[in-house]
Amino acid sequence: MSTTFPYRYISFEGNIGAGKTSFCKLLEKEYNCKLILEQFDDNPFLPFFYDDPERYAFTVELFFMTERHKQLQKTLLTQDLFHEYTFADYCFMKTLLFARKNLHEEEYRIFQKLFGVLNQSFPNPDLLVYFHRDVEILQKNIAKRGREYENKISNEYLLQIQDSYFEYFRNILSFPILIIDINEIDFIARPDQYEHLKYLIGKKYNPGVHRYSLSI
Repeated sequence: MSTTFPYRYISFEGNIGAGKTSFCKLLEKEYNCKLILEQFDDNPFLPFFYDDPERYAFTVELFFMTERHKQLQKTLLTQDLFHEYTFADYCFMKTLLFARKNLHEEEYRIFQKLFGVLNQSFPNPDLLVYFHRDVEILQKNIAKRGREYENKISNEYLLQIQDSYFEYFRNILSFPILIIDINEIDFIARPDQYEHLKYLIGKKYNPGVHRYSLSI
């Protein structure tokens, strides 16, 4: 029997290679849901960004922001009477967190103003779930999925992205954030671990940050 979630709109976040998309796809097989998956492969500037971040950072982030906005506007702002849940493997705030890391100060100020205008129309998730994995595990997952342009992602870059998320979480008091350490978890190979994650996500949380660490 499927776990019942007390939230209609759940966003899953995590660093590059954390497993958020894989988990969302498992949920889709089990639940009557609307699934929102980021179409990052559609960004034609991404391979160029990893080769030359200085030159392509603003272009790649602007493309991501407009595409995410278009996708979320289409899915979140239309009334849906046919799906019990909406699961997304990103939240729109991710746009600003990556931009803060990748853009120069002047570029970021411009970008932040554009983001503020676009973000006004979107609701916060009822629950934001953050999957945490150590950098060494992230790198193994990145290598395993075999995207050539991701081979240049450094440990330092991943740590900076992680720090951006944690800094953002500290200031959120309007909705619950569930941080789950899944370093030792393989929820694809182990159905029991997948069920345990669903159990944690199915609990009712007050606004603010909540942390769990799962082990084998």
